[in-house]
Amino acid sequence: MRHQVKKGKLGRDTAHRRALLRNMVTSFLECERIRTTLAKARAARPVAEKMITLAKRGTLHARRQALAYMTKEAAVQKLFTELGPRFAERPGGYTRIVKLDKRAGDGASMAMLELVGAEFKKKTKKKAKDGKKPAAK
Repeated sequence: MRHQVKKGKLGRDTAHRRALLRNMVTSFLECERIRTTLAKARAARPVAEKMITLAKRGTLHARRQALAYMTKEAAVQKLFTELGPRFAERPGGYTRIVKLDKRAGDGASMAMLELVGAEFKKKTKKKAKDGKKPAAK
């Protein structure tokens, strides 16, 4: 019986699934947005939120716990210096899953896992006033 078993297996054995989630969460917290399948996004979301909660604590023990899970030290540094203070006043719900179109190759449901507050911002181009190209540096 599957009592109290919430997470899916994602078609992988335990070690492979754990490595997949560690890499996904590390990349996600580094880039603040990743594009993946819907099932993987739903599996990675609680782990990513737990890492942000550790960063909000900001203690040495919390940093060591995050380092034990995440694969890159630079990502942990960003987590504790930028993301922890950013979500200090927020009581939870740091991530958002946005459903995208199906993948062309196999029809898998795709999703964007992103941090709340990291919405896509359009880049604006600067126009020259005189109609001349700006001088190169």
